Amino acid sequence: MQIEVVKSKIHRVKVTGADLQYIGSVTIDEDLMDAANIIQGEKVQIVNINNGERLETYAIPGPRKSGEITLNGPAARKVAKGDIVIIISYGIMNFETAKSFKPTLIFPNENDNSLT
Repeated sequence: MQIEVVKSKIHRVKVTGADLQYIGSVTIDEDLMDAANIIQGEKVQIVNINNGERLETYAIPGPRKSGEITLNGPAARKVAKGDIVIIISYGIMNFETAKSFKPTLIFPNENDNSLT
């Protein structure tokens, strides 16, 4: 049996922008992506703490050390600049492997999205 489990989580980061006219995705500071073990193009779920919205999109890297978290395209309608979100990615694995799998969880500074 294969099951889907949390692979990576960026817990509580501040949305820095919402660009309705961009083609789609979420732009994430590449340092945050690396720390959370999320790669370019990976499917992610965005959970908005402020309004309860949940959506799926894919990750694209933003400038390092920028703290950027920008929801692009239609996802921009689900957030406002300054909202706090959780970004989650999932992996599919064998049930027995999943029992001992440990996800990568990071907890950036909520004020500026830095890792320090």
